[in-house]
Amino acid sequence: MTRTVFVNGQYVPEDQAQVSIFDRGFVFGDGIYEVVPVIGGKMVDKAPFLERLKRSLGELRIDMPMSDADYLAMHEKLIELNGIDEGGVYSQITRGAADRDFAFPKAATPSVAAFTMKKQLLDNPNATTGVKVVTVEDIRWKRRDIKSVALLGQVMAKQEAVEKGGFEGWMVEDGFVTEGTSSTAYIVKDDTIITRPLSNSILPGIRRKALLQLCDKHNVKLEERLFTVDEALAADEAFLSSATTLVMPIVDIDGTMIGGGQPGPMARKMREAYIAEIKAEAGIA
Repeated sequence: MTRTVFVNGQYVPEDQAQVSIFDRGFVFGDGIYEVVPVIGGKMVDKAPFLERLKRSLGELRIDMPMSDADYLAMHEKLIELNGIDEGGVYSQITRGAADRDFAFPKAATPSVAAFTMKKQLLDNPNATTGVKVVTVEDIRWKRRDIKSVALLGQVMAKQEAVEKGGFEGWMVEDGFVTEGTSSTAYIVKDDTIITRPLSNSILPGIRRKALLQLCDKHNVKLEERLFTVDEALAADEAFLSSATTLVMPIVDIDGTMIGGGQPGPMARKMREAYIAEIKAEAGIA
């Protein structure tokens, strides 16, 4: 059974979805995207999702094409049409179609597309075993805080990590870990979670924001600072977070075993605390 997707105001079968060859998202990567998790058939982290979406649009000077309520309703409709109990919804907004010119077109209507993904989030087996990450060079542009559809740097880094046997790649710049190719990076030392502070160098992760709030709620020590690859290799624990992994323990970095090769207590604690929060939001017992 084919998925139903959303393209510029219409719900259509995925094999009938079309966008213009002149769409600036296709030609220039001139657009932004978001992914919102779904559990129990309901979106979670909706408020920070919309906040980041509109921030990215603002940075690119693209108008929000519909109201917040209509944007969320479109997501809810896709979840219903595709019978999504657990997974996520990907959406993207581009500047729209116009003749190819680097400068912003004087008149273009933003293009909107979205589709659902079925994915095991709560009982992900990787959370039990932990995952391996591989460090890779960070070759991206300087505005990584914008959730741009232009992801070639991340694609190349992820492919390198996969070819080296990694679940994820941790990108490194000037000796310091920036973030994962599609996740936020954390290490744990002496019962303290360490993660890089927000700046133009990293994406402001929604799970990152939630976990920092949980640190405060559960009296977990936190340091927002840069950390090196050597620090990561010597850490007591490491983990990552994203919309589709939630909180994922790391047990190996570049072939070095972390935390005895087992998911550590802090990673497990933060995953359990975050899942409890989103279950409450979704009304799941």
